[in-house]
Amino acid sequence: MEIGIKGGQKLVVTADKLACNVGSGLVAVFATPMMIAAIENTAAGSVAPYLEEGKTTVGTLVNVSHVAATPEGMEVRVETELVEIAPNGKMLTFKVAAYDEAGLIGEGTHQRAIVAKERFEQKAQAKKNA
Repeated sequence: MEIGIKGGQKLVVTADKLACNVGSGLVAVFATPMMIAAIENTAAGSVAPYLEEGKTTVGTLVNVSHVAATPEGMEVRVETELVEIAPNGKMLTFKVAAYDEAGLIGEGTHQRAIVAKERFEQKAQAKKNA
């Protein structure tokens, strides 16, 4: 895996992605949590082909501003770029941005940690028995 890996995704803002329908506000515009989910999905997908068997990434930090509202029916484009790999090789930092048909709607950074999928899920499940 190397710095510079880019990801991209397009989606249409549908009713199930509106703030008033996902519990993040009362307005009928693209919800911030849905924008963040698209950013995370795009970043994760961009590096997935470079991971060892049994490994995945999990989101650990999102620092994103949502600067413009997008109404239902508009297309959103998400772009990510891997800009830093921690010295231990386990933490990835992405520059991220989201655009609708009128321009920039969100930007910032996102970090993901590389984990062993099965071990990570087992550790999470163990919390139920603690």
